[in-house]
Amino acid sequence: MKLITAIVKPYRLDEVKSALRELGVHGMTVTEASGYGRQRGHTEVYRGAEYQVDLVPKARIEVVVGDGEADAVIDAVVKAARTGKIGDGKVWSVPVETVVRVRTGERGPDAL
Repeated sequence: MKLITAIVKPYRLDEVKSALRELGVHGMTVTEASGYGRQRGHTEVYRGAEYQVDLVPKARIEVVVGDGEADAVIDAVVKAARTGKIGDGKVWSVPVETVVRVRTGERGPDAL
């Protein structure tokens, strides 16, 4: 099993959710996040005063899938989240040793 984590622009979240739904992904966790990458934030003007926004708002999506589904899920997230502009985000995966469904006690792939 793999934990796939994606950091994307918040306004691309609906497209990512739709892409994952089409692949049959049954569950995900979404959290609000903020950070910066190469762009190091940006400058905004508010009431005539210019200020630096160091941490850009993002959405963090986490999905646990089987090993055979991981590449397809990653490709779907990248395709749905891509705008072609700086700050589109990152996607990565890490191995998951154990998953347990709390309600039933099921373990492994049955718990997904």
